[in-house]
Amino acid sequence: MAPVARPLRIGLTGGIGSGKTTVARCLVELGAMLSDADAIARALTSPGGAAMPSVRESFGDAFVSPDGALDRDAMRSAAFGDPSVRRRLEAILHPLIAAEAERIAAGARRCVVFDIPLLAESTYWRGRLERIVVVDCSTATQVDRVSARPGWTRALAERVVQAQAPRAMRRSIADAVIHNEGISLSTLEAHVHALWGLWLPAPQRPVEQ
Repeated sequence: MAPVARPLRIGLTGGIGSGKTTVARCLVELGAMLSDADAIARALTSPGGAAMPSVRESFGDAFVSPDGALDRDAMRSAAFGDPSVRRRLEAILHPLIAAEAERIAAGARRCVVFDIPLLAESTYWRGRLERIVVVDCSTATQVDRVSARPGWTRALAERVVQAQAPRAMRRSIADAVIHNEGISLSTLEAHVHALWGLWLPAPQRPVEQ
């Protein structure tokens, strides 16, 4: 019996507002298993989440909402105003996120996509991925997209974009860059389909004798 091939491990990243979520959705539709670091982080910091005891101990009740979840607005303002706050939060979350991401990935068959916003900054993930896709657009477009979201101001969007890795740093780690600016959704999806066909071509059927 032929050995079962290990699923291709793809890292997906991009700055806030780049359109990474749309690319992830398209990859899932093509058959990838998605391990989403942001979704995992939200679960860990929801009421009763595994990270909340450490968050409360480290930051105090001012960062915990009445229902016991992380107060995201308070933490966002503090973390992007003070890098030390962000590092303390990451020290709590990142090991838990990594463990859960790998647990999810264990169920993949052909391909698993690790959606990791901070992949360029991470020393943990690089050696655990076989391909890296970066979704890219200009910082001005990022700010425009993010500031249009409910609860966001333009000033906060600018701070968050500036706090993330520079575009050049993200592109430097990429095996493929998808430029998501000034194109239609169908064109973006076509780029993703082309990449999928390159990295995961359809298995060839044996020729009948």
